[in-house]
Amino acid sequence: MKLLILDAGHCLSLALAREANRRSDTELVIDAASVVDAERLAEVAPDALIIPPLSRPIRAAPAEVTAHAEAVEQCMERCREAGVPLVWCVSDQLYEDGFAEPIDEHVIPRPRDESLRRLVVTGDRIRAEHPRHLIVRLGPLFALEGGHAWLAELIDTLVSGREVRGEADVTCCPTSADAVAMALIGMLQQQYCGAGAWGSYHMAGTEPVSVYTFVSMVRTQLATRLEGRGEQVTLGEVKALHHHHDHPLRRVLNCRRVLEVFGVHQKPWRLEVGTMLDAWCQANHRCQESPEGPASS
Repeated sequence: MKLLILDAGHCLSLALAREANRRSDTELVIDAASVVDAERLAEVAPDALIIPPLSRPIRAAPAEVTAHAEAVEQCMERCREAGVPLVWCVSDQLYEDGFAEPIDEHVIPRPRDESLRRLVVTGDRIRAEHPRHLIVRLGPLFALEGGHAWLAELIDTLVSGREVRGEADVTCCPTSADAVAMALIGMLQQQYCGAGAWGSYHMAGTEPVSVYTFVSMVRTQLATRLEGRGEQVTLGEVKALHHHHDHPLRRVLNCRRVLEVFGVHQKPWRLEVGTMLDAWCQANHRCQESPEGPASS
């Protein structure tokens, strides 16, 4: 199976590359562009085109959101013409106000924000015009490298001694980019073998948690690991934000359908974070020991 992935520097694109390198049944072609033209699509002839998500669209500039939506629609049109399946990953922030209960796949986001509504229009177009699609809604992605790598941003901020702010009244399910990459390739392998299970799916880490609690946990575990190595680092503090006093938000994705259809289990984000922090500490320790920079592999 051959996959074409856009946005080469995105944390999900890098995670997909790592996962494909561990397998012998998947070939990856990664483009830096956000849009694929007809000639490139014909040249690569992929079994699917994957578009990583625009992370944190609530905070993005309206022009950035519009550009992403337009790029996805152009890709959809070219995939439809070429008969290539499209995989579009989307942030859970499209469920702007959240829900009291876990959010099922059939629930179409209906945000109030105009920029977010633009992304919903794109999803509606895909569902109406290109049946061979997967729209995969994701909890907040975290990774150690690449664009939109939330965990990397947190570590850099904490290690530099700067304050990190996190919403105490927004509950979500942090999601490892590595876990998403493993799941996506597994899903597409089944589609490649004829499963034909197109549509919308949810994918997120286990255990709902507030953004503040997640960030605090990262700080605590990072401090523990650094102290265990004898490294004296004064980490930045974590401050709780309260934006939704009367109505705390819950963006908890129900991932039951992806389990029932593809057998994809949710990964525990605590375990994934711990593994990544171990890797970061090991790499950081080698960098400090080597006067010439990181040790070569």
